[in-house]
Amino acid sequence: MMQRTTTALACVLLLLTSAAALADPASSAPARAAATTVVPPLSLHGEPRPGAPSAAQPAPALAAKSWLVIDVASHQIIASGNPEARVEPASLTKLMTAYISFKAVREKRLALTDVVPVSTHAWKAEGSRMFIEPDRPVTVDELMHGMIIQSGNDASIALAERIGGSEDQFAQMMNREAAALGMTGTHYVNATGLPDAQHYSTAHDLSRIAYAIQHEFPEFYPLYGEKQYRYNGINQPNRNRLLFTDPSVDGMKTGHTDSAGFCLVASAKRNDRRLISVLVGAESEAARSTESLKLLNYAFQATDTQRLYEAGTLIRRLPVFKAHSDLIDAGFREAVWLTLPKGDFARYKSNFRPRAPLVAPIAAGATIGQLDILVDSKVVATLDVQSLGEVPSGNFLQRTWGAMRLWLQ
Repeated sequence: MMQRTTTALACVLLLLTSAAALADPASSAPARAAATTVVPPLSLHGEPRPGAPSAAQPAPALAAKSWLVIDVASHQIIASGNPEARVEPASLTKLMTAYISFKAVREKRLALTDVVPVSTHAWKAEGSRMFIEPDRPVTVDELMHGMIIQSGNDASIALAERIGGSEDQFAQMMNREAAALGMTGTHYVNATGLPDAQHYSTAHDLSRIAYAIQHEFPEFYPLYGEKQYRYNGINQPNRNRLLFTDPSVDGMKTGHTDSAGFCLVASAKRNDRRLISVLVGAESEAARSTESLKLLNYAFQATDTQRLYEAGTLIRRLPVFKAHSDLIDAGFREAVWLTLPKGDFARYKSNFRPRAPLVAPIAAGATIGQLDILVDSKVVATLDVQSLGEVPSGNFLQRTWGAMRLWLQ
C-alpha cells in the first residue's frame, strides 16, 4: 500500500511539473550552476555604521566631550568616544542650514544669483558675522560663502528667512531633514547654533549630515575647503586650522560657544581614501585642531578600506518557490566596501547564510540572506544580501507545484 501511494505521488508531481513547463516555457530552462559563495558588501544607507573591529593599535585618548571618525566608503565608525551623547553643536548647526540651502538650489527654489533681502534680525545677529547690511544687495552665492567660510550667523539667518519665511519655520524644515537622515538625537531651534536648551545633536548625527553633504552635493563641497573670503571690504580666514596645516584636509566646519566648547567636523582624503572626523567640546581652538588631526592620523594608520565587490555582483543563485523561475539571484545592488584593522584583509573569510524558504513574490532589493565576515573565526561584520531582481508569483500550476515542494521539504 505504501509503495502504491509513493508511486502515485511521484506521478502527480511529474504531471504538475510538465504542466507548469507547458504553461511557462521559461521555467523549463536548465538550472544554472550555483555561484561560489563570496564575500558580500556592507548595506549602504548613507549613514555611519558601527563595526570596525578593534585595531591592534588602540585609539588615542582625546581631550573632548564627544568624538568619532568614520570611513566614507564603508560608512563604518572606526573609533569613537561618547558618540551618542547629547551635545551642543554650536556652528556645526550650519551644516544643516547649508544642506537645506543646497537642496533649494538643486530643486530650483533658489538660484545662486538671487538677491536676498537682509532683515534687521539677520543684520543684528550675535556672534560671528560676514557683515551683511540691509541696504547692500547680497546674493545667495555670497551668503553661502559667508556662512560656510566665515561662519556668519547673519548669512545663516538671511538664507533661513529666504527659504523658510522665518528662522522659526526654517528650524522646522531642519528637523524634518534631520529625521529623514536618521539623526534621531538631534533637534534644532535656529539656523546658527546659538545656545538654546532645545538645540542639540550628537557626534554620530553630525557625521550623518557631513556625509550627506559630501554624497548628495559634491558640487558645493569645495566651499568647505576655501581658506578665506572677502565681503563688504572685510577679509576673514576660514577658522578650520587644519586647512592650513594638513594638505589632505579639505573641509568641513568649525563651531564654538562658551557652553559648547570648541568643535570641528573635519574631512581628509589620502590616497583616494576619505575619512570624516567629528570632535565636540575641546578646550581651545588649538586643541580642537590637534585632537582632530590625532584622530584622523590614527584612523588612516591603523585601518584599511577595500572594495570587496562592484555593484550588481552575484553571490549565489538560490531556490525560490511559487515563482516563474526556480532560482533567484542573490548579491549586492551597491558596491561593497569594508574597513578592517591593518593586516586583517589577508585573513578574512566569509560565511553565507541564505534566508529560507524563499517564496515569490520577492521585490528587487529585498534581503534574502546574510553574509558574515570573519577574521580569526570572529564575526567582524554582517552584510545583508539582496535580491538582484524582482521575482513575481508564478501561475496557478507553478504556485501549486511550489506548494508541493515546500510541503515535501
